[in-house]
Amino acid sequence: MGKLADRELVFMSRHGQDHATPPHLVNYRANIWALHELGVQKVLATAAVGSLSPKIRLGDLVLPDQFIDFTKSRPQTFYEGGQQGVLHVDMTEPYCFNVRQSIMEASARLGFAVKNGACYVCTEGPRFETPAEIRMFQCLGGEIVGMTSVPEVVLARELGMCYATIGMVTNEAAGISDHPLSHAEVVESMQKLAVKVAKLIQMTVELWTPEQDCACASANVEVGKF
Repeated sequence: MGKLADRELVFMSRHGQDHATPPHLVNYRANIWALHELGVQKVLATAAVGSLSPKIRLGDLVLPDQFIDFTKSRPQTFYEGGQQGVLHVDMTEPYCFNVRQSIMEASARLGFAVKNGACYVCTEGPRFETPAEIRMFQCLGGEIVGMTSVPEVVLARELGMCYATIGMVTNEAAGISDHPLSHAEVVESMQKLAVKVAKLIQMTVELWTPEQDCACASANVEVGKF
């Protein structure tokens, strides 16, 4: 916990110290619940993604606006019946439009090129995808692929939190790249983008207001909990 641009912030590393937790074993519910308990109302996530589209290149920054979920074993909700009830949360606009607009305004002020809008395919991991899977994702309209956004974005919505992701394109997906994929390649690409993304986050935080002027906060109103 700390301050940035005179605003109180909470930083969380979803993979833990030294990146020790693989994406399929991250306790997404505990992480999002902890942020909620600390009073967080807006989540600005970062994620390494692979490109599925010739329009999205290595080193680009992308803000997903939709997702397709191909995860398999992750708890997807805080509402599992009983006393908690059941919530069929609306995911028409999974990634908060207003937070994405703040990021775009920040990018304009910094002179950074950021693509606003892309369909994020979330896979289970930790393995990379096969070329056959990538071709399927492309047929379904996927534009970037990663392993962490779901159920994180869903859980944030269930607790009435705004959520947006800055996708850092660190590789081209299998069958598109002309060489085998490796985690080392992803890490190297992330390091090159790190300073740029840090500046973008700082400017975004300076621009946004603490208030939620969107529908995210009322996503769980039908069950009236949390």
